[in-house]
Amino acid sequence: MKALVTGGAGFIGSALVRALAARSGCEVVVLDAFTYAGVPENLTDVDVEVIEGDVCDPAAVRDAIAGCDVVLHLAAESHVDRSIDDDTDFLRTNVLGTRVVLEAAEAASVDRVVLASTDEVYGALPLDGGEAFREEDPLEPSSPYAASKAAGDLLAGAWWRTHGLDVVITRGSNTWGPRQLPEKLIPRMIVRAAAGRELPLFGDGRHVRDWLYVEDHVSGLIAAVERGSAGSVYNLGGECERSNIDVVRAVVERVGGDATPITQVADRPGHDRRYALDITRARTELGWEPRVTLEAGLGDVVDWYASNPGWVSSALARLGEWA
Repeated sequence: MKALVTGGAGFIGSALVRALAARSGCEVVVLDAFTYAGVPENLTDVDVEVIEGDVCDPAAVRDAIAGCDVVLHLAAESHVDRSIDDDTDFLRTNVLGTRVVLEAAEAASVDRVVLASTDEVYGALPLDGGEAFREEDPLEPSSPYAASKAAGDLLAGAWWRTHGLDVVITRGSNTWGPRQLPEKLIPRMIVRAAAGRELPLFGDGRHVRDWLYVEDHVSGLIAAVERGSAGSVYNLGGECERSNIDVVRAVVERVGGDATPITQVADRPGHDRRYALDITRARTELGWEPRVTLEAGLGDVVDWYASNPGWVSSALARLGEWA
């Protein structure tokens, strides 16, 4: 199999690239624009073809996809706060870029496209409720980021129904692990706690997220390639719901910064209170389930950031005020 991974230098993308490259007989091509989120160092330990290019550039996508059997489309703008400040890049990459990839995949007659999406397209669940989102639930995104991802999902579904392109959509919950930029909650708190800096937390900190370890997310994407049904959507959740405040406290405990202050800051506009995913379909049809809990894996992730100061310094320089 020859696979194109868009956004393959990013956090989830590079983990996917490493997993695919380790499989016998799998050739991997990476297409990445190397914006702030595309980190070249994420790919230094894997033998893959890397092409610098923008998913919104039809010629670049067409060249990268040539000869590929499958496309795993992960290239996306994904930081909610940035989308609230300015959604231009989100609409361009997550909507137009998805359209360009779908069109190129159809023209190249690839066997399958897997579009990596997010649980945020569903909107919010009640904080104290026990229900979880299912794949057939309506899309009610709250942030510009989530709205742009929902639009990409709808485009992919339309390409399947109108053009017959074999498309599978996965919707992952909050993903965490090594090599995640410290603009996201867990690595941001790890890096700040290790430096003795205050830990800013939106609102009351009771917002609940379903945490999915990056290698579990990657195994779900690969299962979607191998066993997913064309035109289907699969929720990939960690079945590991934790409040943000509890996650931050767990980070502080493992970093050893007990005196590090957790500071409440003004809540994010449109901040969803709770996400949770029903993963019955992925478990039944893909034979997939999450394996690493937050409690089991957090110590190793904290150690990874402590052991890679050069990577962290470079990441902080990329992020500037967002770190």
